[in-house]
Amino acid sequence: MHVSRLAVGSVIANLLSGSALAGALEDCAAAYDRKDYAAALQPCLSLAERGDARAQLSLGGMYYNGLGVQQDYAEAAKWTRKAAEQGYTPAQADLGVLYWNGQGVQQDVVLAYMWLSLAAAHEPDAVRERDLAASQMTTDEIAEAQRLARDWKPTTPSP
Repeated sequence: MHVSRLAVGSVIANLLSGSALAGALEDCAAAYDRKDYAAALQPCLSLAERGDARAQLSLGGMYYNGLGVQQDYAEAAKWTRKAAEQGYTPAQADLGVLYWNGQGVQQDVVLAYMWLSLAAAHEPDAVRERDLAASQMTTDEIAEAQRLARDWKPTTPSP
């Protein structure tokens, strides 16, 4: 199974309010909507560094797809993980895919299943991906991944 679902959404348009952050948000979303990814990079990075999960995932997607930056799966995984660890469902699904494919992280089917399971609680597409992964795993691997998912707790935002 090779899954490729990491997409950069324009979810950025619904981020934070507040003067400085709102300005960065507006700049990030406007440049992204124009497909001017180089111009979107700085304001998105500014939000991501402040711990905004949606901006972190968008930045991860920019690195994954090489939009405005050199394609870099390790950097994509870094930013996607920061968002996933906060409990941001789309990031959890994307991180699961990165672990399954071994893109930017060492391939790990147990962690892939864990992240996809966490996302599956809120995102129907992740259910299909998780179940597809399960069809290629041992029962011990699935049990370990399920234990990890049960024990998982979100972290506070981190840049």
